[in-house]
Amino acid sequence: MTPLLDARALTLESRLACLDLVAQSGEMVALVGPNGCGKTSLLRALARVEGAGGDVLVGGEPLDREPEPRRRQLLAFLPASRDVPWPISVRDIIALGLSGRDHGRVERRIADFDLDEVRNRPIGSLSTGERSRVLLARAMVAEPRLLLLDEPLANLDPYWTLRTIELLREAAAAGSAVIIALHDLAQVDAFDRLMLMRAGKVVADGTPGQLRDQLGALFGVEAAEGGWRLRR
Repeated sequence: MTPLLDARALTLESRLACLDLVAQSGEMVALVGPNGCGKTSLLRALARVEGAGGDVLVGGEPLDREPEPRRRQLLAFLPASRDVPWPISVRDIIALGLSGRDHGRVERRIADFDLDEVRNRPIGSLSTGERSRVLLARAMVAEPRLLLLDEPLANLDPYWTLRTIELLREAAAAGSAVIIALHDLAQVDAFDRLMLMRAGKVVADGTPGQLRDQLGALFGVEAAEGGWRLRR
């Protein structure tokens, strides 16, 4: 089967060792590892947002050769920062995720993320969690084939953590591949595949069940009833 995402010889000087990565349509992948391990660098290299080496193909199309309108159809990248410097409304922020006008898609994402009551407010007036939902809606509005999301569950309350995972699963079921950076070990079982990272390298790749022990060792914790505890 031809992968949806095929990335070869990805590098980012001093931050990301040379690596290959493939992901299938419908797959949800979590990048997991301690702070500074390279999760953000890998996402940025895949999104081609800063001078990374290597080649990235989405659906067989090389990202480096595609014009911006086509790139928006192929992928969306959500950075870790939730700061937006522009005094622009929630609805207009979401619409920026589209190459053209599509009122229906914007309204769908406003409904998905329960943003109707704040649609006309400047995004800077919202809480961090609300801004996270707006920016997720923007990333998903064009229904790109590949979603690259840096800590999309950060700052969300329990309901919106679970609802966001549900919306990402719906996107995957529709044919997208979803790759996120994740710190919340309580949510790893929601993903089809984990890629464990340390010092700019992928040190393990498999299902949550396969990597349970390695996951704990990576963080110095161990599984306990109801969650995790420090490894003594």
